[in-house]
Amino acid sequence: MARAIWSGAVNFGLVTVPVELYSAIEDHTVHFRQFERGTSDRIRYRRVNERTGKEVDFDDIVKGYDLGDGEYVLVEQEELDEIAPGRSRSIDIEAFVELAEIDPVYFEKSYWLAPSKEEFGKAYGLLVQAMEHTEKAGVARFVMRGREHIAAVRAREGVLTLDTLLFADDLRDPSKELRKLPEKTKAPGKELEMAVSLIDSMTEQWDPDQYHDVYNERVLKLIDDKKAGRKVSVEEEPAEPTKVVDLFDALSRSVEKRRKGSSKKKTPDLSELNKAELDRMARELGIKGRSKMSRAELEKAVGSSRRAS
Repeated sequence: MARAIWSGAVNFGLVTVPVELYSAIEDHTVHFRQFERGTSDRIRYRRVNERTGKEVDFDDIVKGYDLGDGEYVLVEQEELDEIAPGRSRSIDIEAFVELAEIDPVYFEKSYWLAPSKEEFGKAYGLLVQAMEHTEKAGVARFVMRGREHIAAVRAREGVLTLDTLLFADDLRDPSKELRKLPEKTKAPGKELEMAVSLIDSMTEQWDPDQYHDVYNERVLKLIDDKKAGRKVSVEEEPAEPTKVVDLFDALSRSVEKRRKGSSKKKTPDLSELNKAELDRMARELGIKGRSKMSRAELEKAVGSSRRAS
């Protein structure tokens, strides 16, 4: 079971609800160690003085702010601690806004909020129900790990969710950062109509379970293939850019392909799936003990479960 990474209280007007904060995100990235090619020797990093070449103890390292031209201002960690925003233990909701008004570009990281004790469940539940009823998000401030955050607190499936948000100053201006902004031109009527038709044909209900980390699965398959001595399959090259003269034709064929494909969704052949893909299906089917299963066992369990349903 996950452990709380922060504890405090949500302040909603004069109502205070003690809560605990839990990470809502789990990292599934495949992590690697580094080795020298041709050996089994691990590569490790050391903190080294670039002038003397000697390793420096962590306690003897201070931070330096680059002023340019080789000049630095050195700052001790204690000095940073003295001006930090403190160890505030409150999530202060300052206002409520329509969730749709918050541009997704501002969302940073998601957390769950839970009542810290059972006796606070009533006040917590009241806040959840009120926010579900209004479909609004509370804009709040709080301090975690020595840094002040702005956050959106909202209700999701009976639980309070806290999403840390970026400050306006954190966002870059595209007009300053992009090498060349596209010119605003009016698209020809028939191409615009066909593009809208393609969007309409591709429109569906949002279902996050349909999307998974394909690259991560390919990495795991690569590892399985190399371990078993199998030939590593190479993915196809990305498609060539569509030429302007072919734009209408490409849009037309895309719409037609979508129309034909919508009625031909094929059930995947389990024998063609890798272990990660089978594990995902087993998780969706609620198969227990899958973490200890081999690829063959997963295929058999998924197949049996699908036939039973």
